[in-house]
Amino acid sequence: MTLTILGNNSALPAFDRHPTAQIVSVGSEVILIDCGEGTQIQMQLYGQKWRKLNHIFISHLHGDHYFGLPGLLNSMSLLGRTQPLNLYAPIALQAILDQMMLAADSQLNYSLHFHPLTAGEASLLVENKSFSVKSFPVEHRIDCHGFLVEEKSPHGRKLLPEKCREYQVPTYFYHRIKNGEDYERNDGFTVKSEWVTIPALPGKKYAYCADTRYTESFIQHILHTDLLYHESTYLDEEAEKAAQRFHSTSKQAAKIAKVAGAKKLLLGHFSSKYKDLQPFQEEASEIFSNVRVSKEGECYEI
Repeated sequence: MTLTILGNNSALPAFDRHPTAQIVSVGSEVILIDCGEGTQIQMQLYGQKWRKLNHIFISHLHGDHYFGLPGLLNSMSLLGRTQPLNLYAPIALQAILDQMMLAADSQLNYSLHFHPLTAGEASLLVENKSFSVKSFPVEHRIDCHGFLVEEKSPHGRKLLPEKCREYQVPTYFYHRIKNGEDYERNDGFTVKSEWVTIPALPGKKYAYCADTRYTESFIQHILHTDLLYHESTYLDEEAEKAAQRFHSTSKQAAKIAKVAGAKKLLLGHFSSKYKDLQPFQEEASEIFSNVRVSKEGECYEI
């Protein structure tokens, strides 16, 4: 599972940083989280293919998180997309898109399935054989959600050949017992799958904490993630402003990562007042050591 940052700035584009958008690649699929202005251009620039995109998640309806969506949807239609697309977002976005299509007398060439997020509630949004996506509420000026992407273990259970030999399981049955099927020997004795296998390494977990002031209210949803992306709009000297505007500072993001037991923290959603982002790294590192400032176009292995 990988994460590619398409945009990591807050409301105003600045210093060649763009509004929020990111791609998570899981197996053969990609999902898009938020879609600020210029997202489709950033996708082209960094080699992200819309043909693998089946799910889009919009955290909230501040423009820097969804103004790029109408253009992306229309472009995919013009380029010949026919496969259905799933959109998960606050309910008001459906009326906005419908009105835009009506005003332009336009129609998409593919089915757009709209899945409304329930304000203030955590929900399981997607679950398939490769991954699941859950939403959880954060604390922003308007209704806003974060997202947890969990990869399903790509390896199933791990076979223990020495145990198979001990229990006289023939080699031709190894694949089946590894997949959970029990083996019945000729003498009538049943060899349980769990006797000769062990759980494989679990799939990776990625948490995206959208615009939010400092709060530990959603910690239970992001525990022990392999990678945590948390907004850090301001440096610590602006903590009061951050609270007033329902945003977080670099040190507050680091504290959340520490409390949640995250393995790695990625900072983003920077205010346009900052050109140099190195101070964000330095401040967060005082609290949480494994931290990086996100960089547009960079691909992070989860």
